[in-house]
Amino acid sequence: MTEDATILLAHGPNLSQLGRRDPTIYGTATLDDADAAARAVHPQLDRFQSEHEGELVHRLHRARDDGTSAVILNPGALTHYSYALRDAVEMLGIPVVEVHLSQTHAREPFRRHSVISPAADITITGAGILGYRLAAMACRDRLGLDAVPSA
Repeated sequence: MTEDATILLAHGPNLSQLGRRDPTIYGTATLDDADAAARAVHPQLDRFQSEHEGELVHRLHRARDDGTSAVILNPGALTHYSYALRDAVEMLGIPVVEVHLSQTHAREPFRRHSVISPAADITITGAGILGYRLAAMACRDRLGLDAVPSA
């Protein structure tokens, strides 16, 4: 795999509200900050955000055929019930890293279970914006690239 491998960074519902949504749980960083954290590790990033389950599923389907090498996915609330999204992740055939800003296991009981995690290669929870940087490093590692690109 080469340095020009593209990683899809897919954000689910309500992530467009980062920086404004309950900063005690999600922090004050914005969606652009999350993208920048991943892009600092891997510049070839294709960002996608949708409030709609079907659009996320469709984008993952496209990733199978458009040369995408890996996916970083924060499914938002879809994490806990979207079997359609899980099936789309499962059929990708490329590395998928699931990311959550908050420590989901320390929150409400319904947030403690992810239907996506069993289909993902790696799940990162509770690291805040750093989770996106770690996810990009994990993707690079799975792609056989140095975890952090040389300057």
